[in-house]
Amino acid sequence: MGKAMGEALARLEAVIRDRIAAGEAEASYVADLVAKGRGKIAQKLGEEAVEAVIAAVSEDDPALIGEASDLVFHLSILLAERGLTWDVIAAELARRHGTSGHAEKASRQP
Repeated sequence: MGKAMGEALARLEAVIRDRIAAGEAEASYVADLVAKGRGKIAQKLGEEAVEAVIAAVSEDDPALIGEASDLVFHLSILLAERGLTWDVIAAELARRHGTSGHAEKASRQP
């Protein structure tokens, strides 16, 4: 992840945490979504994932960029609602680095 992406995620994470802490659902989409519960956040994340897939399959790069941004935004909300940060995601990705994707997936099998 480049420095710009890391900074963008850190800013996004800070804004989301501030909006959640303020809890002003009438003034903040983030606070409103969190007030509706984890299930609603997860539903929105799923919707954005589907929209990203549709944009990717249609080979519409501007649409994919927009939908990928929406997907990251909603994933950030879900992580924050769970008390998780992008740092823990980065640490997990670092832990997996250098491991074959097939081997890593096999290690998660029951």
